[in-house]
This record gives sequence, structure tokens and C-alpha cells, in this order.
Amino acid sequence: MSDVATRVAAVIVDFHSGETLTTCVESLRSNGVEALAVVNNGTPGSTTVASQSGVIVIEPRVNLGYGRGVNRGAAALRHHEFLLVSNPDVVVHEEAVAHLVQYLDEHPAVGLVGPQILTTSGEIYPSVRVFPNPVLAALHAVTAPWWPSNPWSTRYRSPARNGRVDWVSGAFFLVRREIFEAVGGFDESYFMFAEDMDLCWRVTASGAEIGACDRSVVTHVEGLSRQREPRAMTIAHHRSAMHFEWQTARGLRRLLAPLAISLLALRLGIVLLRPQSSTN
Repeated sequence: MSDVATRVAAVIVDFHSGETLTTCVESLRSNGVEALAVVNNGTPGSTTVASQSGVIVIEPRVNLGYGRGVNRGAAALRHHEFLLVSNPDVVVHEEAVAHLVQYLDEHPAVGLVGPQILTTSGEIYPSVRVFPNPVLAALHAVTAPWWPSNPWSTRYRSPARNGRVDWVSGAFFLVRREIFEAVGGFDESYFMFAEDMDLCWRVTASGAEIGACDRSVVTHVEGLSRQREPRAMTIAHHRSAMHFEWQTARGLRRLLAPLAISLLALRLGIVLLRPQSSTN
């Protein structure tokens, strides 16, 4: 635990998460994380952990979005080797942070690592995924709303664990501070969604690898922000996916990008007509 305390600083971006934020902070504290910043993207003064000793509370008085919020929190915690990024609705299991630190120590080529994420029902959430090529992205986008178990979505939500992976969920991960700063942190042109995929893309482009550690486990109470503004979140999800495709496409993929973006727009229309459908 003392190793975690001296090497890890954590940032949580809050948006009206209520008591789940307090639970998240307490679970991080029990993992030995002492340097912690909470960026309150909700109502000024509503952050429930403001009275927690040692917690830095940043209140920009405007919703910065996820990536910009993390960047602000990271700037307030600059003296640790590793940066831990967490959603407010995450419960960190015993030794989860220590396992991530150990993983990076044992895998010097890895710059960023994610844990195994469980749902509240105890099922494994598909938090490890592949960078979608235009064909995979198109087939996943169009078929997922009414056929969630289709083979293209299964391929996108890669089951690969404990090895080199393309990208991991931004709900909870540990990154080397020097790499996070070298790639410029989160790209602030993303408001919410796909910023984690973009960060992993740029970490990989820098020469580092992305890892996944099954020994580290967290539970994610997913969807609190989406429940508050489901339509806005659905639109943001698809806009970010379109933005990622256009920013990262090169060569032939660049020529196919307009088609992929058009299919994502079609999917957005389908999902908005069927709000009960998943947008992942």
C-alpha cells in the first residue's frame, strides 16, 4: 500500500454521481491512494467528497467533458509516477491498484493498463477492445442496435486479456505519467466517449503498448450520466466515434471514412428511435 501511496495519483471526473462518488473515493483510499483530485463537472458545490481530507476538489463551474476534466485534475497532481483515472461510479476491489502498478513494473513496454471490469451483477464487462477498421466499424454500427451478439460486435469487443491489446475502457486505468504528458493527455476535442480509444491510439503511436490485467478488478455502476441525459449522451457517443474515425483514418481507410461516418450517422438515427438499445 505504501508503494501505491508514493507512486500513484488519482483523478475522478464527477457529473452528478451522488453517493457513488463517495464510495469510489473510499475504495481508492482503501487501496492506498492518498493523492486524489475530483473534478466536479456538475452543480457547483455538489461534490460530496469536498470535506474528505486530502482530496483536491476542482470546480470549473461548467461541464468540461471527461477528457478535459481529467487533464485539469492531472495538472493538479504532478508529482507521481503513475496517473490513475477513474469514473465516479466505480468500486475498486482489494489490491486492484497495487496489481496495476505491479503489472507496469513487470511490463516496461506497456504505457497504459486497464483492469478487469465487472458489472453490478458480477458479469465481465467487455472493457478490452480492438481499433475498428472501416468494415468492422460499419458492420458493428449497423447491426449492434438490433443484434447485439453479432460476430462483428463480438470481434470489436475483443476478449483478449493479459497481453497486448488495442485499447481499454477509460472508466478505470493506470498510465505512466511521463507517457500521458508526452502524448498531451486526453485530446480535448472529444467532449465525451471515444477519448479513451483516442488516448490509447496515441500511446501506441508513441511506441508504448496497452495492457490488460485480470488480477486487478473493479466494479462499474455504469450509466448514471447517461440516465440523466440519455439523448445527449447518445448523440455525443456517435459524434465522438465519427470524430475518431476521421482523425485516425489514413490511406485507403481515409477514402472509406465518409462511408463509415455515414453508417455511424445511420446508426445514430436508429438508436434515437430505439432509446432502449445499447450504444456501446
